[in-house]
Amino acid sequence: MAATVEGPELEAAAAAGDASGDSDAGSRALPFLGGNRLSLDLYPGGCQQLLHLCVQQPLQLLHLEFLRLSTHEDPQLLEATLAQLPQSLSCLRSLVLKGGQRRDTLGACLRGALTNLPAGLSGLAHLAHLDLSFNSLETLPACVLQMRGLGALLLSHNCLSELPEALGALPALTFLTVTHNRLQTLPPALGALSTLQRLDLSQNLLDTLPPEIGGLGSLLELNLASNRLQSLPASLAGLRSLRLLVLHSNLLASVPADLARLPLLTRLDLRDNQLRDLPPELLDAPFVRLQGNPLGEASPDAPSSPVAALIPEMPRLFLTSDLDSFPVTPRGCSVTLACGIRLQFPAGATATPITIRYRLLLPEPGLVPLGPHDALLSHVLELQPHGVAFQQDVGLWLLFTPPRARRCREVVVRTRNDNSWGDLETYLEEEAPQRLWAHCQVPHFSWFLVVSRPVSNACLVPPEGTLLCSSGHPGVKVIFPPGATEEPRRVSMQVVRMAGRELQALLGEPEAAVSPLLCLSQSGPPSFLRPVTVQLPLPSGITGLSLDRSRLHLLYWAPPAATWDDITAQVVLELTHLYARFQVTHFSWYWLWYTTKNCVGGLARKAWERLRLHRVNLIALQRRRDPEQVLLQCLPRNKVDATLRRLLERYRGPEPSDTVEMFEGEEFFAAFERGIDVDADRPDCVEGRICFVFYSHLKNVKEVYVTTTLDREAQAVRGQVSFYRGAVPVQVPEEAEAARQRKGADALWMATLPIKLPRLRGSEGPRRGAGLSLAPLNLGDAETGFLTQSNLLSVAGRLGLDWPAVALHLGVSYREVQRIRHEFRDDLDEQIRHMLFSWAERQAGQPGAVGLLVQALEQSDRQDVAEEVRAVLELGRRKYQDGIRRTGLAPKDAALPGSSAPQPPEPAQA
Repeated sequence: MAATVEGPELEAAAAAGDASGDSDAGSRALPFLGGNRLSLDLYPGGCQQLLHLCVQQPLQLLHLEFLRLSTHEDPQLLEATLAQLPQSLSCLRSLVLKGGQRRDTLGACLRGALTNLPAGLSGLAHLAHLDLSFNSLETLPACVLQMRGLGALLLSHNCLSELPEALGALPALTFLTVTHNRLQTLPPALGALSTLQRLDLSQNLLDTLPPEIGGLGSLLELNLASNRLQSLPASLAGLRSLRLLVLHSNLLASVPADLARLPLLTRLDLRDNQLRDLPPELLDAPFVRLQGNPLGEASPDAPSSPVAALIPEMPRLFLTSDLDSFPVTPRGCSVTLACGIRLQFPAGATATPITIRYRLLLPEPGLVPLGPHDALLSHVLELQPHGVAFQQDVGLWLLFTPPRARRCREVVVRTRNDNSWGDLETYLEEEAPQRLWAHCQVPHFSWFLVVSRPVSNACLVPPEGTLLCSSGHPGVKVIFPPGATEEPRRVSMQVVRMAGRELQALLGEPEAAVSPLLCLSQSGPPSFLRPVTVQLPLPSGITGLSLDRSRLHLLYWAPPAATWDDITAQVVLELTHLYARFQVTHFSWYWLWYTTKNCVGGLARKAWERLRLHRVNLIALQRRRDPEQVLLQCLPRNKVDATLRRLLERYRGPEPSDTVEMFEGEEFFAAFERGIDVDADRPDCVEGRICFVFYSHLKNVKEVYVTTTLDREAQAVRGQVSFYRGAVPVQVPEEAEAARQRKGADALWMATLPIKLPRLRGSEGPRRGAGLSLAPLNLGDAETGFLTQSNLLSVAGRLGLDWPAVALHLGVSYREVQRIRHEFRDDLDEQIRHMLFSWAERQAGQPGAVGLLVQALEQSDRQDVAEEVRAVLELGRRKYQDGIRRTGLAPKDAALPGSSAPQPPEPAQA
């Protein structure tokens, strides 16, 4: 509970804004003050601005009725500011205390620092509207329950797991929204809100509703979407004023028939549930939405005998982040993993109980098989045990963000079967405008990933012959004559288009043009018994009546050859007005070029590489509050400006590098130079170099802590970070050698950006972690992985102002958090280290401690740190498993699959 700030203390708090360069804060705050409204949520230093106004212009604030304030502030300053409101803004009617104005590197809204409200806010007698969205509330502040005049309460995007019974005593409440929280149950007293008109409880964890909810006699709209509801109380039929009822994306198997008799109901949304039967009144009602339900289908676990009727229904499992396995019985089950992936095991999929294990792996070249024009859209999911065949296919849903360029491309789930990779038949389901599910059926478990590829058309060629056409480019056809094969064989084609302007710029020839690029592949023998006819459109802008045949070239490429070959003289080109036809007996890559240039094969290689290259920029930024924390990122050129706008509030650094070009899946590494080194051991660090793999649709960002052996008390350290192509070499070159490599035509060097560690003052003390007197500890165990003292120091160094939220999620009491803040009030780093290491020492020997830390980081919206901890644990687990294999204590587990891109077909023979 915050004490009221008055007199000299209030003046001192307001003067803090002046001391930080805000000497004219009072006059600059006036533009935010319009009549009886004050908006400080979109400007930095809003709390200081408000405190300054409380001192300088208290009379003007007495009539203020509407206040908006961001909660992305220092928690202590925010608490002191809120404690001042009842005295300075006694007429306040609307109070908006929201987070969400800041975003992470992926664009997601960040929660504010608000975890409680001062008790004195209950003195705001006129308050009718309170918005606490996008904060870190775990319980509803007690003062809210005493605001008897409150009409609208907004609590979305918090961490609430329950609502208090006393909420039902707010007599004037008409609007309540608690979306995107963690509610598992509702208090029966909720039904006492007789004036409530709109209630939104979507995106929670509710599995039941109290019967008392039927007492909401004034309710007009009720939203319960995206919960875990399996049934509804019959009392819902008592909501006689209800006009809108939203229940989509639950687990409902039935609904009360009396819902059809609600007199004012105009929309009932029951999409994406498990409804197999509905009362006729609802089936025929025009206001009912039922898409995504198995209506009319027999239940897969329906009892077929009196004995089977005793078997309970299929269980539904929702795994937390500390679990990496789950049981499956012959009854089947529905499983949602902590990372959002879903699995559906139908009844009878396995004859005996089995334990399924899963891992979500970071992509790397040795694990991700990509074709020349493929793009990776997800991390790699491993499901074990490998190779176990299920008696019925298992449903798998993988979540991904769709690529922007989707014309003539498709999304598939790729998996490994035996020693080869293949693509599964994939269906897309939309979860949100920018989030899709890739759904497929899998007969066994292995590795799975989501890939974007050029549209693939395939067919089975019988001995009688057939025709294969491209769905994206109707002019591309392959004609198989009778007798081309003795046994049916499967063939497929992919077509890739190149923009004419890119080709003309590459060749410096305005009239140059190319056809779509065609890739043909097949199963079975490498050649056909009779020639197969291929039809390609003529290059854009060229017709068969006007072209100069001496400028027309047919090229083909047969991997692993380095160049494209001109086979124009080896085939007979039949030209029509729009198309060129030729015959082959082998399949390969084909491309028609129209140009005056010689040596077309070499030019084709450059053009083909251009098709696959991504233009990117490299950035290296240092956190403003802690310059030893460095953010490294590789960004597509079109995303640089937007990303920097989000980051520069917390980071600063040089301009991005010049544009460089990279292939999908290309390895590169960052090397710190001129006296700067990486501070802690990391699984992605080799010889002090940070390893990256570029994937155009994934986040290529890492945050590292750096240190130096130079004397920072004497002067600042001016170092640099350089980016090089390829994996870290066995012999890492010295800086002088690296500088020489930059000057070569095929240099591996891409960019160098400056890094500056400022000079340490005497009071600042030595570098991070120096002077710590902590007993050596290892958090975790050998089998699940250790976090060492060095790892914990790295975690502590990255938490920053988020540490109180992490502490509370770890179970540290609020009083203990306040004590740490007071004891180390002049040293943020020491606050974080003391909290984390004192908690770790209490967890010594306790199982599940590392999982608890990962879960707390995720709940505090620090997914970046959680991913790094998982990577450290995975490295430890691998070392542990390698150790017991070497000593013969365990059989060798399934190795990670070797990766090579799917091999294109053999070269054509004209």
